[in-house]
Amino acid sequence: MCMNRVLLNTVFISCLMLGACKKKLPPPNPEVPVNLLKLTPKTVLYYENYPATTRALNQVNLLPQVSGAVTGMFFTEGTQVDKGQKLYEIDERLYKAAYDQAVANLNVSQSGLVEAQQDADRYVYLNKYNAVAKQLYDHAVVTLEQAKSTVKASEQQVKTAKTNLTYATVYAPFTGTIGISQVRLGEVVTPSVTTLDTLSQDNPMAVDFIINEKNLPFFEKLQHEKIKVDSLFSLLMPDNSLYAHLGKLSIIDRAVDPQTGTIRVRLVFDNPDHYLRAGMSCVVRVHNQDVAPQMVVPNKAIVEQMGEYFVYVAKDTVLKVSADSLKKLDKKAAADANKAKLIAVQKKVQTGQVIGPDIIIKSGIKAGDKIIVDGLQSLHDGARITTANKVGPGGGKGGRGQ
Repeated sequence: MCMNRVLLNTVFISCLMLGACKKKLPPPNPEVPVNLLKLTPKTVLYYENYPATTRALNQVNLLPQVSGAVTGMFFTEGTQVDKGQKLYEIDERLYKAAYDQAVANLNVSQSGLVEAQQDADRYVYLNKYNAVAKQLYDHAVVTLEQAKSTVKASEQQVKTAKTNLTYATVYAPFTGTIGISQVRLGEVVTPSVTTLDTLSQDNPMAVDFIINEKNLPFFEKLQHEKIKVDSLFSLLMPDNSLYAHLGKLSIIDRAVDPQTGTIRVRLVFDNPDHYLRAGMSCVVRVHNQDVAPQMVVPNKAIVEQMGEYFVYVAKDTVLKVSADSLKKLDKKAAADANKAKLIAVQKKVQTGQVIGPDIIIKSGIKAGDKIIVDGLQSLHDGARITTANKVGPGGGKGGRGQ
């Protein structure tokens, strides 16, 4: 009985294996179901975005020119100050004393000059009549010249003392916003070493950003031809709100950085409400000036490979099948074998501006091409594809930015 049962099980398993072998095997290269998009150029309006930084058109670190203790501060930190406004006062007692002494020395020198002038005049008169020794006359003339030189030296000492006394008070060199003071009352400062504060001009405000050298001709054209376009340069604030004022192209830097192939561009924005502050990170939006139709494809149709971008284009082709291969196919497969088929061809493209779910293609494809917009994860160059009675998968996992 046990032997018969083993034989029955063996026969049953053999039948199952035989039935499985008779099942139709899947084709070695199945067609990938996809959806296609026929390209048609169209006009698009968009902004090119550039990371930017706000900078003061004029900014200076306030440094003391004389040493001493800070005895006065005459401003409110973080507020606007006017040109010529008194900001700091450094202990001026020593400089006032030095000035007074220099003035006194000048008075003494001037008195000596008067005396020397009188003696010289007297000896000149006497010398005219040979009534005085020649040596006394010569000494009188030399003494007069020395007295004049002493007066000039004293005058320069007065100027120096007066300058030092003036430096004891620090004034605003221009109108702008002053920061938080780096020193406090009573603190001793040193010339050209201690920084008192920083003053920056904030209206108008500069905004700097970096462009690729390939875009340089476009910006040079804007600078030299003075093209007037509404909303050409606008600014996105750090919170992504749109700044109320439009910018103007001010400066293009003198040279391209040979290491990065980039160059700095500066815009100027009015800043009457002082919303812009130096050092802010923002985004410059440059209005698209290209009115020619452009190729626009869904962003998900882009495949990125090692920093390069590709799309798959559907191409008609005839796949020649050998006679031996035809014998192995059933009648329907053999009939369809040599018919025209769709295959996916990978094309390298140059991408442009992203516009919502779409992206501009600058080169690599042309009008009329049929690109594959889904199922990209199942494709490779030369893969067979189909759109007949099938719905392409939602795919797009290989798409740029996915």
